[in-house]
Amino acid sequence: MPHRVPELSLKAYTGGDAAARQAFSDDLMRGLQDFGFIVLKDHGVGTDLLARTYHLAEAVFALPEAVKGQYVGGRVGYTPFGREHAKDSGHPDLKAFWQIGQEPAGDASDGRTETGGGKVENVWPAEAPDFQPAFQALFEALNQTGVVLLRALAPQLGLPEHHFDPLVTRGDSILRVLHYPPLAADVDPHCVRAAAHEDINLITIMVAAKGAGLELLDRDGSWLPVEAEPTNLIVDSGDMLARMTNGVLPATTHRVVNPAGPNVSRYSMPFFMHPVGQMSLKVIDSCVGDGAKFPEITAGDYLAERLREIGLSPGG
Repeated sequence: MPHRVPELSLKAYTGGDAAARQAFSDDLMRGLQDFGFIVLKDHGVGTDLLARTYHLAEAVFALPEAVKGQYVGGRVGYTPFGREHAKDSGHPDLKAFWQIGQEPAGDASDGRTETGGGKVENVWPAEAPDFQPAFQALFEALNQTGVVLLRALAPQLGLPEHHFDPLVTRGDSILRVLHYPPLAADVDPHCVRAAAHEDINLITIMVAAKGAGLELLDRDGSWLPVEAEPTNLIVDSGDMLARMTNGVLPATTHRVVNPAGPNVSRYSMPFFMHPVGQMSLKVIDSCVGDGAKFPEITAGDYLAERLREIGLSPGG
């Protein structure tokens, strides 16, 4: 097995012939099975948009804590430093973040709900008026990229190419804008920027971070740095996909370690692709094998359960 996360070109799938599309689909499946991660280039998300959103993220996190505190919400808005922890961890992660959901369609046909009930209404910082349009554009671009990736993956699982389209196009996805500040001199030695964990959702699409530190737990038990060019995306499979595939596509443990070099801020923007809450996570027929390893549950109920486990239950 190679010791570097494979790098794939999305253009091979979106603009290639049948053979190129099949090769991309095969490589995507193999990469997620072998590593749980792939690096994606030629993805179509504009480099100017990526630069603009990182600049805006830095400006918003530089606001006084009292100002940011006005925007503390439930699943969207600002979450202060040290609020979240990994599942089964008693130590908080060394990070703060701002979360953005999909804007409601404005009619009764939009079935997305905040966990616990009610429409998701995003929270935007009045002090940075350019934040909202830029991050709405990034949300839509990453959402569409996720739809395409799931189309490439579906036939590998014995499903029609567009199986996931109606389930994720207006799903409960979240764009998280993360700030890992410089480590304080008196930081708890048990705390890290993000303790070892698996993602909750179907797939995660992360803009390559400003700053090193992301590592995955390789199949041989060692920690492997995940490295990518600043304009590339990093994709990993989450717990929901692992449940649906009966572990055929595992959710890979990963972490963000504390800086070994200069003690500076790190910024990261992962897009957590969730389906609509009522979607069943029942094991796909092609993956049942000798029997389902996981009981059936809806995506909404599973999300609520996991949010409680990491200290982010609605209103908490």
